[in-house]
Amino acid sequence: MSVIALAGCSGAPGVTTSALALLLTWPLEPGRKMILAECDPDGGAVLHGLLQGTLGDRYGLRNLSVAARKGELQEAFWRQLIDLSTEEGSKKESPRDRLLLPGVTDPAQAAGLGPVWEPLADMLTGIDALPVHGHDVLIDLGRSGAFGPSSVVLAQRADAVIVVVRNTLRCLQAAQARVEALEERTGNVGLIVIDEGPYPAGEVQRVLRVPVVATLPYAPKEARVLSDGAEQPRHFTKSALMKAARTTSALLVQRAAARKARLAPRNAGPAGDGRVSHAR
Repeated sequence: MSVIALAGCSGAPGVTTSALALLLTWPLEPGRKMILAECDPDGGAVLHGLLQGTLGDRYGLRNLSVAARKGELQEAFWRQLIDLSTEEGSKKESPRDRLLLPGVTDPAQAAGLGPVWEPLADMLTGIDALPVHGHDVLIDLGRSGAFGPSSVVLAQRADAVIVVVRNTLRCLQAAQARVEALEERTGNVGLIVIDEGPYPAGEVQRVLRVPVVATLPYAPKEARVLSDGAEQPRHFTKSALMKAARTTSALLVQRAAARKARLAPRNAGPAGDGRVSHAR
């Protein structure tokens, strides 16, 4: 499994829109599922964006606070997920393989989520140990990026931390503090660049001093489908944005897997003779 945290910076760089594009294009082998958890303390955007308020506020992170205090977060978690699976043909039964945990709808609700973050991090990073194993997880930390109790615990426990930036001067300047704070806390930061501005990936990488993992096109028309529930343009799933998201998803899987392999304990002896290797 992979657990990947996405963070942003001030100036609406497109974290949630990018997260939704990744959720809908994530490469899933048969039997595997994908969960996007909106953990932005400033408030989630999907319920009243992509979903246009059709589900009200019945689902989401805020409903887990009471359950966490009772030690019942694991059971409550699955009841709060919304199915965003896409299938060709309305008569087909949904595979329920692309799921959303909506965030809080009012930033004031974040004050009551203190007891949630640690057990939620335990669950999201240990989900493959549960009977419902076979899930990858995206965590949307929102624009607050590196700051606040949710970002600290969730970012530190993720297999990879990715900051979404636009390659404009304003956004790159705003991103520097976020990237530095996250890199200091996790040592594991990469970038997704939204290609709106004039600076190439190499320049962005030089300025922020962490690697650019992937680039997504600046595509306002297609992005509004995900951010605001706008009507899908023709061939939306084959658009440049969604094609790039598919490629990005595969690169993120590779990055997370490579880090997990580096951190995994290694046995040096043949047939696992118990001798620990100190090779790096």
